[in-house]
Amino acid sequence: MIEPDSSGDRPSGSAPETTGRFIVVFAETEADPPAFLRSAAGLSNVADSRDFGHGPVDPATAGDADATVFASLGVAVVTADPQQAGALRMSSDQSNIESISPELVHHALSQGTLSPPSALFQDTEHFTWGLQATGAATSPRTGKGIRLAVLDTGFDSSHSDFAGRQVTVESFIPGEDPQDGHGHGTHCIGTSCGPRSSREGPGYGVASEADIYAGKVLSNSGSGSDGGIIAGIEWALVNGCAVISMSLGADIAQVHPPYTAIGRRVLDQGSLIIAAAGNNADRRQNDFGFVGAPANSPFILAVGALDEQLDLAYFSARTLPVRGGQVDIAGPGYRVHSSWLMPDRYNTISGTSMATPHVAGIAALWAEATGYRGRELWSVLVQESSRLQAPSVDVGSGLAMAPQE
Repeated sequence: MIEPDSSGDRPSGSAPETTGRFIVVFAETEADPPAFLRSAAGLSNVADSRDFGHGPVDPATAGDADATVFASLGVAVVTADPQQAGALRMSSDQSNIESISPELVHHALSQGTLSPPSALFQDTEHFTWGLQATGAATSPRTGKGIRLAVLDTGFDSSHSDFAGRQVTVESFIPGEDPQDGHGHGTHCIGTSCGPRSSREGPGYGVASEADIYAGKVLSNSGSGSDGGIIAGIEWALVNGCAVISMSLGADIAQVHPPYTAIGRRVLDQGSLIIAAAGNNADRRQNDFGFVGAPANSPFILAVGALDEQLDLAYFSARTLPVRGGQVDIAGPGYRVHSSWLMPDRYNTISGTSMATPHVAGIAALWAEATGYRGRELWSVLVQESSRLQAPSVDVGSGLAMAPQE
């Protein structure tokens, strides 16, 4: 389990929360994953994302299928009985399959509203402290022409601050439409892509002219499984999103094999996944936590959280001593003002969830400024970050900074 609320309590060493399904990663040499599943495991009802064209895989269709293959990623979500699961595991000894893993449950990674520390930066009538600290407030870049996907709890399409914006919405939660019934997704979308000037309060959006793709992969209660997240990633990739922001995670120290393959394949296809490092630390109690899944994939950019003093937020997870387990970069993640569900309109909350869309928005600015995608975009984010006093195991390369020309 990860920490879904502001309690600060973390179950130490608890077992991963799973669904009973499996995530199968195929070798890139496997030309026909649906046929392989039918022959190797006897799965007769196999859905294939290619049958949906550029549209998303219908959650109802995926829910009724024995397996759903996401062709662009080379990954399948499989429901199998013990005999079929055994056949798949035997097949994993061959060259057709890279890994078979249990499907995990993930949660939104926010901490609620916290008391303010002494501030180096603070919200003003014009800009939030995060836009000031990262240089987004003074950047000439707005993300114009860049598609940015936020995979979260959906989006409140009625929010008045987004009138006239290009917003594409889709739900990957069975039985729920894309409308955000939680608030977390709308808040993250506001930080990454909201307005830099607001009629009420400070401007709060980094990439204020980016094209927004809001994928609902977490339910109105704030949780979702690998299957929905993977469906959202493929949808974003097929639709040409240069940046995919995921403020979600599972509190497990092990690298989850599907996201190693997915992160690498997404980079190869010119997109970049940015994910929250996790809130499972409590540095007030000398508990430094660890980077959870999916951020601990070596091919997903993991984001830690800073407060207004540019010190590490007490809940922000530390680098995990395994390949891919490092915090790669940091962003403003403490007392972040952004959009919320109507009629409340705004909310101020904290978490590595709030740091992640800052970095995602900055990635969109760099994508616009340089034309970089994938690995090159990752590199410029790291190279142009501002070094901090905190050790790299906590903040990676430092504070993500927006381009100034």
